[in-house]
Amino acid sequence: MSEVIWEPYGDYIEKSNITRFMKKHGIESYQELIERSTQDIKWFWDAALEDLGVEWYEPYAETLDMSEGFPWTKWFVGGKINIVHNCIDRHLATRGGQTAIIAVKDEGPSRKVTYSELNREVCKLANGLKSLGVKKGDFVGIYMPMTPEIVSAFFAILKIGAIAIPVFSGFGATALATRLEDAKAKVLFTADGTTRRGKKVAIKNEADNACKIAPSIEKVVVLRHAGIDVPWNGERDIWWDDFTGSQPGECETEVLDAEARSIIIYTSGTTGKPKGTVHTHAGALAQCAKELGYNFDVKPDSVFFWFTDIGWMMGPWEMIGVQFHGGTYMIFDGAPNYPNPDRLWEVIEEHKVDTLGISPTAIRMFVTYGEEWVRKHDLSCLKYLGSTGEPWDPESYMWFHNVVGGGRCPIINISGGTEIIGCLLAPLPIHPLKPCSLQGPALAMDIDVFDEEGKPVRGAVGHLVCKKPGPSMTKAFLGDPERYIETYFSRWPDVWYHGDWAEVDEDGFWYLHGRSDDTIKVAGKRTGPAEIEAALIEHPNVMEAAAIGAPHDIKGQAVVAFAVLNPDVEPSEELRKELSDLVVKHLGKTLRPEKILFVGALPKTRSAKIVRGVIRRKYLGQDVGDTSSVENTQAIDEIAKAK
Repeated sequence: MSEVIWEPYGDYIEKSNITRFMKKHGIESYQELIERSTQDIKWFWDAALEDLGVEWYEPYAETLDMSEGFPWTKWFVGGKINIVHNCIDRHLATRGGQTAIIAVKDEGPSRKVTYSELNREVCKLANGLKSLGVKKGDFVGIYMPMTPEIVSAFFAILKIGAIAIPVFSGFGATALATRLEDAKAKVLFTADGTTRRGKKVAIKNEADNACKIAPSIEKVVVLRHAGIDVPWNGERDIWWDDFTGSQPGECETEVLDAEARSIIIYTSGTTGKPKGTVHTHAGALAQCAKELGYNFDVKPDSVFFWFTDIGWMMGPWEMIGVQFHGGTYMIFDGAPNYPNPDRLWEVIEEHKVDTLGISPTAIRMFVTYGEEWVRKHDLSCLKYLGSTGEPWDPESYMWFHNVVGGGRCPIINISGGTEIIGCLLAPLPIHPLKPCSLQGPALAMDIDVFDEEGKPVRGAVGHLVCKKPGPSMTKAFLGDPERYIETYFSRWPDVWYHGDWAEVDEDGFWYLHGRSDDTIKVAGKRTGPAEIEAALIEHPNVMEAAAIGAPHDIKGQAVVAFAVLNPDVEPSEELRKELSDLVVKHLGKTLRPEKILFVGALPKTRSAKIVRGVIRRKYLGQDVGDTSSVENTQAIDEIAKAK
């Protein structure tokens, strides 16, 4: 396999949070740490929460209770806690004046919000919710652009023991209504609109249409953000400033059971009804605190930025994780390449961001603009690069490593999912990295790679599984426990089947090869689309690619590939042949694409995942299913017209 391209050095080893933890427990190596944390998960979680400084109103009596089986594990039994106490309340005395949030948008000045200012707004909103009769266990929706107010709303809901339902503000009314109605939400936070690439876009109109389908909504709290006129329901709607204006800036944080629900995050839902994953106060806090603290080494002086929104798990993950550690994070309402291709690098330099998290798809876009847009800016502030969402191709990975990170920074390439609001695979800054790898198992996540018979396999692609529970794993799906069991535990009893293809090389480095439901099997040879796509992207004229398997009378399946070309490149038969030959060069004649089709864009979710299932069904003329998670639905129609 490939060679190591980054070795830990200096402060990555000597001053990291994970080094502190290892010294405290007499652990001398990365391998010893992984083995001990995964073999004895009870020890690890007890030790980690003590080391990280998680605060309890009442300590738990039992770390985990598996008496009802792996799928129904209870965590931190008897403990009393609240995410908000750990992420806001306890910081006020020591860092109330410190910046918690830096809010950036497409154009115009940024805003900074201190921990004290955030606390005051959270308390006013919490008191406002109480005045509406919202109580512990009620559901409240959030459908807003990435502004500081979205953070205030999120923590206000959790503060009073209600349950937050964060929804991406780019979703249409039907997608929003499906989520609100599924949870029977009582209140919705939204905004008049937002600005995208210089144009004002209404949001409240979609919220109004959603409320017609989701009659459980009793009140809609509307933020004046874009300054546009919106329809108004006088009995139901209330302006944000009116909602908070007369409310006191102090509110007691609710004392909750460790297993109390905190957030319902809906999965992509590219097939069937979206699944509401259920997360608890203690479970979500434990996982987010662990990953931001140990994998990304967040400290009070950190400035963290993951390009995300609140509807993707990375939004709540970032907010909880960074604020737990008393750090600063940036939220971004806009496009990373507007008004110029260097907008992202500009704000990183301006705000001295030390951790940047972004998807491989976004980096592939920046590659097309050239290195000069990055070189214009001093990015020496960066210490960590992060990525998730999809497999890397080597060329883009090395561009991210060398051009953006200057070869200095580790790429903490993580993978998990909405259903665990965290990771199964996650690098630590104390161990070397190979290109495109995810280094190894996340701490205390006892994962493995199984063959078709359920036996561990190394040096070959197999199924990614988890053999022991983690505290942040979803508590079934909201209102649908049978679907939860069918999704994760029906293949092998008491083993979490994650649905990803994974591989461990001879040196112990882990790699992902895409979703198992995207598998392509040609003449008995099975492959993931990522390998084919990586070969296509290697061509200098190709910006993005997607590969699917289509029925074939002789081979069983044949490869059909879709390529997005660079803006100045015209499709041609010569280029089509070059791309086909490139796949053969890398993967052999068996996997030569039956067709290579050119499109202007690939349908993707907000988190930049290419929805290959939708592409396949559209290409085959089938019902594409639920497309509410697709950000650019117009790209779906392009698939049917591709040539």
